[in-house]
Amino acid sequence: MSRRQAKERGRESGGGGALLQELRQRLAGWRPQFIGTLMFIRDGHRVLLIRKQRGLGAGRINAPGGKVEAGESPLACAVRETREEIGVTVRQAALMAELRFVERVDQQWYGYAFVASDYDGVPTETAEATPHWFAANDIPYDEMWEDDRLWLPHVLAGRFVKANFLFESSAALAHELEWTAVRQGGVRLG
Repeated sequence: MSRRQAKERGRESGGGGALLQELRQRLAGWRPQFIGTLMFIRDGHRVLLIRKQRGLGAGRINAPGGKVEAGESPLACAVRETREEIGVTVRQAALMAELRFVERVDQQWYGYAFVASDYDGVPTETAEATPHWFAANDIPYDEMWEDDRLWLPHVLAGRFVKANFLFESSAALAHELEWTAVRQGGVRLG
């Protein structure tokens, strides 16, 4: 494998042998109860994040997003949630992560994370969220979900990520992730 190939692909895991084995066993036949989305908006070296005001993750920093409704695609959900939560309409986005959240006791989630830099509107506070711009190299991971610090840096560096996480009571116990460098682009909307 060349040095260039090594930089374009990677994998990592953490949590210890028994927990990784449990994660892999739970993934056999695993089915999510919910599908969720996140939309990370880029403006040069800045990333638009929100502080959730209510619902899942209230008080945490995250990206706009939410639960996919019946008959809705993950991309349509991410665009809708971004518009509802901060008043911004995304015109083009790229799928950059697929995330499986395997919970020991809580609900099972499959997540899609998108990145967009083509949008209309000014980020506006709503009852759901308060928007904030952050430098891409100064993301407040200590105020975010525990797993974000593992996969989000790869996404912000332009890598597509597939990840599996074992959680218990909002604590990440084990993870496996793979990433691949991708070219700029995305799915054109409308």
